[in-house]
Amino acid sequence: MDSSADGDDTTPTSEEPGGDTPAGTAADTEETADNEKAETDTADAAETDDELDELRATVEEKYDFDDFGPAEMAQMSGDEWEAAFDPETWITGERLLDRVEADLKSKIAAREIFAVVERDDNQLVVYADTGYAVVSADGTVEGEGGVRRDVEPVVAMCSMEEYEVSAPPADYELPSADEVPEQTGEFGNLMIQLIAGGQVIGGVALLGAFILRLVETVVAPVVGGLFLIVGIGLFALVANARLSDRFRAEQYRSRLRAVEAGGIDRPEIEGNEGPADDEREPPQQADNHETEAS
Repeated sequence: MDSSADGDDTTPTSEEPGGDTPAGTAADTEETADNEKAETDTADAAETDDELDELRATVEEKYDFDDFGPAEMAQMSGDEWEAAFDPETWITGERLLDRVEADLKSKIAAREIFAVVERDDNQLVVYADTGYAVVSADGTVEGEGGVRRDVEPVVAMCSMEEYEVSAPPADYELPSADEVPEQTGEFGNLMIQLIAGGQVIGGVALLGAFILRLVETVVAPVVGGLFLIVGIGLFALVANARLSDRFRAEQYRSRLRAVEAGGIDRPEIEGNEGPADDEREPPQQADNHETEAS
């Protein structure tokens, strides 16, 4: 009896409640779950990177960033925009304003953009008779009209380190209204007039010779009539070109006078401090679609 009683009082085995095995199993299960989750996150991140690289390659093949303008910017989707421009490498602050100012002045000098640029330490104001744009040091663009559509792609390109900004000439400004000639290409018009005059003289000579019976072939009046038609058509072409040049020159002078007079609705440059570089936002590509739609 005593021996059986002693056997009943033996120490509980590991299979009894309170043993170490169940707790160890739960810890191992939790660790395994964490490892599986980490592996899943790593696989998802790798897949996302692969998709981003593939989309970036497609965007680089689809768009020519050496000739990137408002039309190309409006065609880009949000995903294409994020793939094309890496937010970690964007240039901001005063350096961005310097680059945008230089690029805008170069385009104004080349007459690619019709606008006036004003600058202080924290922002750029670009305006013309078709609207205005305010460029902040964080890369955001506010404004309205055609000027904003011209400025937005410039800001986007200048925020990228790979984009080379050319130095503007000293006399980049728009010309004075009085300096715009009434017509251009006068040498070409003169050459066309000489050809037209030769055609008319030849036509008149052939018709006169046929009338005076100096030639009796019927080919002479036919050819003479063709010469007259061609000559008169060339004179009409020159007259139309001159009228078009005069109209375009007057329209251009009117736009210049509007800018010079200052009668344009635009914001004044404010002295507020711009946000720090680490608080900046990327150039707002999505707003461009809203502007186009309006």
